[in-house]
Amino acid sequence: MTDQLQITDLPSPNFDDRPEGQKIDILLLHYTGMPDAGQAIRRLRDPQAKVSAHYVIDLDGSISRLVAEDKRAWHAGVGAWRGERDINARSIGIEIVNPGHEFGYRPFQLAQMDALAALAKDIQARHDIKPARVLGHSDVAPVRKQDPGEMFDWFRLSVEGIAVWPTPKLVNWTDEQFLEALQIYGYDVTGPANLPPNVDRKSIARACCIAFCRHFRPAAMKATPDPEMKAILAGLIDKTLIDKTLIDKTLIDKTGPRS
Repeated sequence: MTDQLQITDLPSPNFDDRPEGQKIDILLLHYTGMPDAGQAIRRLRDPQAKVSAHYVIDLDGSISRLVAEDKRAWHAGVGAWRGERDINARSIGIEIVNPGHEFGYRPFQLAQMDALAALAKDIQARHDIKPARVLGHSDVAPVRKQDPGEMFDWFRLSVEGIAVWPTPKLVNWTDEQFLEALQIYGYDVTGPANLPPNVDRKSIARACCIAFCRHFRPAAMKATPDPEMKAILAGLIDKTLIDKTLIDKTLIDKTGPRS
């Protein structure tokens, strides 16, 4: 169906083969985080940079394809989601032109969101990517990344059936139970088994809380859980992970009673 979208091919050399038999089951959204589209695309095509994405969406909604979907683009870097650590191998990456927090972060253009919605639906239809697996870079790499950021319109994507949005549900979780539930939902709260000596697990948990808020409660980004965060997460679990095809319900039950 991508041939029905207006896409310009600007091939990047920065890719390799996906592992044999690897299913594509994540759609990962970024902002370019550079002063303008030209600089971003030049970097994504620079063999010295060793970074790329499958698609770039410019301010006017025009779409460029840099890497074929059957290849592994180098856009996610070090990250994890639900215990999976080679995010590049299982994802398609879309860069949306925006200066980002370093160069003057601003709301995304309507034309960009329209183009993203059309492209995302096309990708999801062909790869059967679930709305709960449409993620931001900060979701899979919360310690390192902030994109696509707190101004990104996740709610609009949920209305179109592309992403998920919670209906909050009151729960009696402790902070520890919230973090356990956050890990179950997908965030890498505990980090890898072998942490660098200068990184502690508490800082990773705090970064995950901020990333969670950035995605689902951007008006108040906190590093420690509060009752509203717990209600939002419980609502997400009810909408997604309660499905036995996604998670063993007994894991959810460990997080404590609900009210």
